[in-house]
Amino acid sequence: MDVDEAETPLQRWEQRVELPLFWGSLVFLAAYSVRVLAEDVDRIWRELAFGVMLLMWLVFAADFAVRLRLSGQRLHRFLRTHWLDALVLILPLLRPLRLVKLYTTLQRRRDRPALSLYVRVIAYAGLTALLLGWAGALAVYHQERSAPGASIRTFGDSVWWACETLTTVGYGDVTPVTPWGRVIAVGLMICGLALLGAVTGSFSSWLIQVFTREDEKRPPEDGRPPGASP
Repeated sequence: MDVDEAETPLQRWEQRVELPLFWGSLVFLAAYSVRVLAEDVDRIWRELAFGVMLLMWLVFAADFAVRLRLSGQRLHRFLRTHWLDALVLILPLLRPLRLVKLYTTLQRRRDRPALSLYVRVIAYAGLTALLLGWAGALAVYHQERSAPGASIRTFGDSVWWACETLTTVGYGDVTPVTPWGRVIAVGLMICGLALLGAVTGSFSSWLIQVFTREDEKRPPEDGRPPGASP
């Protein structure tokens, strides 16, 4: 049976649009960056950035509606298995979390993975941390820069705070004081713990495999096979 015939309409749709939607998420993030950081430019540029953000969100919403229609499920059942789609629709800055979905969708076009498991995990964690860190720094700076008693006054402070939070260091020299800033902080803490755990576990597993292979290839010093009792 042909692979295309075996795929469902939903899978074929995802294979076509996953990569364009990823580029669309980068456009959304770039527009949001202009909206937050370009305070000294003409207002028309900030309004244009907002228009681009709105357009990208409408594209994401249309994609969600198509996925729901092609799944043939009711909304509540669709949300059980596609909760991440709903989450990134409500909070488009979290779309970097879909990088695994993007990779698996693109991988269907190949016979075998282009990268090893450990490289895939580390690459996913690194790119996700970079995009989420940038998005989190923008969002916190947007909330905190004019708040009374805020310690995050510049975007540099916000980037430093995002690095502290994602790496679970938490020096405490700069902290969010607004309710939404703290909500964003909790989200970054959870993502940071998950990404750090994935990288640490993958790296440890890779080291164990390397050392195991070396032990298997090393000839016994006394002529006995490996594992033999003295």
